[in-house]
Amino acid sequence: MNIDELTIIGTAHVSKESVDEVKDAIYEQHPDIVAIELDNGRYTKIRNQMKGIEEDDTIPITRIIKEDKVGIFLASIILGYFQNKIGAKLEVAPGSEMIGAIEACEDLEIPIALIDRDINITLQRTLNKMSLWDKIKFLFTSLFSLFDSDEEEIDVEELKNPDNLDELIDFFKETAPAAHEVLVAERDAYLAGSIYRLPHEKVIAVVGAGHKPGILKYLNNPETIPPRSELVNIDKKGIPWLKIFLALIPILFVVIFFLAWFSGINIQGDIISFIVICMIMGFLGSILSGSKLTSAIVGGVVAPLTVIHPLLAAGWFSGLTEAKLRKVRKRDINNLNNIKSFKDLWHNNIFRILLVVVGTNLAVSIATLVILPSQIIFPLLMQLF
Repeated sequence: MNIDELTIIGTAHVSKESVDEVKDAIYEQHPDIVAIELDNGRYTKIRNQMKGIEEDDTIPITRIIKEDKVGIFLASIILGYFQNKIGAKLEVAPGSEMIGAIEACEDLEIPIALIDRDINITLQRTLNKMSLWDKIKFLFTSLFSLFDSDEEEIDVEELKNPDNLDELIDFFKETAPAAHEVLVAERDAYLAGSIYRLPHEKVIAVVGAGHKPGILKYLNNPETIPPRSELVNIDKKGIPWLKIFLALIPILFVVIFFLAWFSGINIQGDIISFIVICMIMGFLGSILSGSKLTSAIVGGVVAPLTVIHPLLAAGWFSGLTEAKLRKVRKRDINNLNNIKSFKDLWHNNIFRILLVVVGTNLAVSIATLVILPSQIIFPLLMQLF
């Protein structure tokens, strides 16, 4: 690729002006190839949308819970919600500038290059880098924004102003530095690498305006572009101390029960109390989260087993049961744009199922970390020592 023949168009993903700018540039310059900020999955979805192909409306919420991808799914919902919310106010569908680029390329028979990283890899790397506190802040900020009644006029074109972008990116860097690194800095490097490797002379790249400065920085210094393998690896680095600690808790319970039994202490009553406390907390956590009675019963029944098994979570079982009882469809995601109160959110099936998963796990965690130690484990230790 010849950088002197490269044109990077920084767009706002919900801007009518960006659509016109992209199409005009392609028709006027007639490049060898057009690089667009999409991965294969999103490109396929847009192509089906353009052809009028209706995709299966059912969301595999059961598979999402089984594969422990609730965090990725929730993050994608929230990011999609913000984009759809702005797009609805401006009467422009998110990704319209990409559709414009595809239409112009088809008209002129120009090849298209997909230069973005798979969205699932991006979201997983984001969650891996965020601390628990970062995730909590992100979740609560997002939920509060659902009820934001501010109808202030949005000027998306102003967001493309470099001064405004710097201010926005700096704010993002301060509030969520780990997420900023993956969503902005890493993708700048990935997009730049994809463009740099294109075997064409004259290239037009269509990317979000926030990525343009970073991409140019990398392309002007190509030796600084990281290897692609470093940008797609989703394995966590370092020692997962929290997971180790949580895994040791059930082991500790088993060891203490065994030592008590070996020492001749009657632990039958303690084991019964252990089971009852776990079942009650699993049931309450599920039912108070708005689950159906069947889901709450399932959450309660499996809670004692999940407490002593570090790879299981009671919320998975109550959530899977709830998912079978509530059909989740893509319109539930689209309906998030119309939420104005907690009542509206409460009637959204996606929110209800995820709430059941989180609520059940939270209640069982309280039992594991607070109630069981104070009522059973510590008294047994006193008798032992």
